[in-house]
Amino acid sequence: MSEFPDDIYTEPAEVDPDTLSNLGPLRPLAGIWEGIKGLDVNPKPEGPERQAFIERMELQPIDPQANGPQLLYGLHYVTRIVKPGEVETYHHQTGYWLWEPATGVIMQTLAIPRAQVALAGGRAAADATQFEVSARRGDTAFGICSGPFLEHAFRTDSYRIVVTVNPDGSWSYDEVTVLVVRGQSEPFMHTDRNTLRRIGDPTPNPLMRG
Repeated sequence: MSEFPDDIYTEPAEVDPDTLSNLGPLRPLAGIWEGIKGLDVNPKPEGPERQAFIERMELQPIDPQANGPQLLYGLHYVTRIVKPGEVETYHHQTGYWLWEPATGVIMQTLAIPRAQVALAGGRAAADATQFEVSARRGDTAFGICSGPFLEHAFRTDSYRIVVTVNPDGSWSYDEVTVLVVRGQSEPFMHTDRNTLRRIGDPTPNPLMRG
């Protein structure tokens, strides 16, 4: 028996336009954030490298999105990361955090300018202060797609991120990406973590501003 309705075309008749009020566990993430104590552990020929980083992330509400009967609320995010004292971009990423109130499904889309994209998914309660999403290479629902060079040299087999909303209003993430690095006998656990503190409020989605 399918978890989806037979009618795949009819959109919801009444939709609350206030995205910020319908984000479930994503609501505390809305806004502009800065994290100054990030840590990245990445693969190098001589072994794992530990790199400190500074991060600025913006997460802004989008208008409600319907796939026929499915209704999603979400945040568009952009994050830029630099090494301390440097200007050059160390990491850039964009995508969406999405929440489906009817099912409790959370999804994260991500794209990075190294020719890689992913869609990760998980479930959480609307009032959850911790949640996680994950993706696996080859999964047609929550999967990972990489360009030819990354497939050859730094193949990504899985991705998982755990988000924790802290009592002081900040939030933290702990991210693990499992890489198969050419020439290495064992998979490499590429990790990233940071705690972000609010430096700006979110802007209401266009429907609410209108």
